[in-house]
Order: sequence, then structure tokens, then C-alpha cells
Amino acid sequence: MSTVFIRSILLYIVVVFSVRLMGKRQLGELQPSELVITILISNIATLPLENPSIPLLMGVLPILVLVCFEVIISWLTLKSKGLRRLISGSPKIVIRDGKIAQKTMRDLRLTVDDLLMALRSNQIFTPEEVQFAIVETTGTISVYPKAAYRTVTQSDMEMHQESDNPPSVVVSDGVVITKALQALGKDERWLNIQLGKQGLSPKQVFLALSDKQTLCTVIARDHYKKGGDGV
Repeated sequence: MSTVFIRSILLYIVVVFSVRLMGKRQLGELQPSELVITILISNIATLPLENPSIPLLMGVLPILVLVCFEVIISWLTLKSKGLRRLISGSPKIVIRDGKIAQKTMRDLRLTVDDLLMALRSNQIFTPEEVQFAIVETTGTISVYPKAAYRTVTQSDMEMHQESDNPPSVVVSDGVVITKALQALGKDERWLNIQLGKQGLSPKQVFLALSDKQTLCTVIARDHYKKGGDGV
């Protein structure tokens, strides 16, 4: 039993390390080669767990070989556009100026339901509203609406507003995030003063968000909430 436990922990560490080496992507964003490697790794990792008679090295070594192979292939595809197209394919236009490219859809084995679902996820309910819809190499569909159906921006209305970063977490579950404060040009003394105005110390705060000017959101821990409500 202890052998299986130790093997599980070691293989878990190896698989996590391997996936990290391949980069941070969600399952739906994996390229075909990355998806194949991920499936192979998961299958190989189960073999030494199901059969303790198999040496652990026989599970770890193939995983490391596959990851190294994937890293090498990724590096080669960065250098060669032709190899990148061969392995990952290329984006395909399925809607151009409101017209569906039916032949391309057949080639991709993409159904009308799949296309309409992708449009609805972009708040579009008819192909006539689309300037371009492109099937990416990951299988996702990118949609670019026609001008008449795009969201109006400040630039369109000739409004000028200074861009600013979103609020940062400066206290998380009673812990002060020093780096976030430094990025905002603040320090813990400033934070203590701002929280003190609300009768709180950092240890009494569950979550605090701040921009460059002031604290935007302060939520006290349950024990310190006034009347059961957030501060």
C-alpha cells in the first residue's frame, strides 16, 4: 500500500512538471500535437500505478522523453512556418462578409449547429452580422462582426479617457500583498491608515482591492463584520 502511495505522489509530481514544461494552456486551447502528448502522458502514468510490478522508471522515463520531444517540436515550429502548418494546421475562414463557406465547413467536418453555437457565444445570432469567422488551429472559432453590429467604443465617439490598470488585491485573507502595494506606489503605512478609517487592521480583512488613488473594495472577515454585513 505504501509503495502505491509513494508511486502515486512521484508520478503526480512528474506529470505536473511535464505539463508545466509544455506551457500554460487550457484543454480546449491545445494544439493537436500537445493534445496527443497529454493523452499519452496520462495513459503512461497509470501503468505503474495499476501494476506495481512495473518499475517506476518505466513510467517516468517515457513521460520525460515525450515532454522533451514536444519541447523540441515546439522550438522547431517557432523556426519553421511550414512545419508549424504541417503539425498544427492553419486557420480557416468559414464566414466571409456574412456568407458561409460551405465547402470549408465540410472539409473541417464542422456542423451548422457548431457554427451557430460559436456565434451565439459572441452574442451574434445570425451569420449576416459577421464580417469574418475563423476556425483557429485549436478548434475555437473567432468572430469579427460587421461594423454595424460592433460595440461602440470611446474612440468611435471621439472621447478621450486616460487608460488605467484594474484594481489590485492588496490584502488577501489577512495577508498584505506587498508587491501589489509597491506596484501602486503605496506602502503598508498608507494601507494601515486607509483601513484604520474603517476601524480595521489588515489581519481583520478578508479581501481589499485598491487602485492608485484609494481602496476600492474592503471586505472584512466574517468574525469582524459589523452586524453580519461586509464593511
